[in-house]
Amino acid sequence: MPQSVNDIDESFEEELKSKTEVKREMHQLQDFAQSLIEMSKHQRSRLPLSDDLKDAMILADKIRNKHEALRRHIRHTARILLETDLAPIHHAIEVMANKHQQETAKFVRLESLRDELIEQGNDAVEALISEFPTIERQKIKQLIRHAAKEKKADKLGKHYKNLFAYLKENS
Repeated sequence: MPQSVNDIDESFEEELKSKTEVKREMHQLQDFAQSLIEMSKHQRSRLPLSDDLKDAMILADKIRNKHEALRRHIRHTARILLETDLAPIHHAIEVMANKHQQETAKFVRLESLRDELIEQGNDAVEALISEFPTIERQKIKQLIRHAAKEKKADKLGKHYKNLFAYLKENS
């Protein structure tokens, strides 16, 4: 059966790959396999792994404390990864990593909102209520008033934290 031009091009490109390049790619896959194995079971459950990879992860958990067996198993897992589409797995890992950054950004935004409410008073409260209608006007004003007293006395405590918690729940 004659080969098409695309098949010939692909086989030619495979031949051009040097032995060093192949080794480098395999080492990268082994490093990736090791990072997957080192993840917690909960994190791995959130990844779109094939059945073969799931089985490999279960076995890796069983032989985690057997160094040489684990090293061989990492190489086996890398060979499985070689035949797998890695894009969905990489995407899921990025989403998991980015979620932590999003939570940190939200935390910083809430802290600055709390400080802004304490400093600006009623105008900031009205803007907040227009943005988040579920916030109770009387409760937020009371929390701000108590937190402002604490801040003025340089004793940030209960009410300062309560204001933050209320903002976190309702915004």
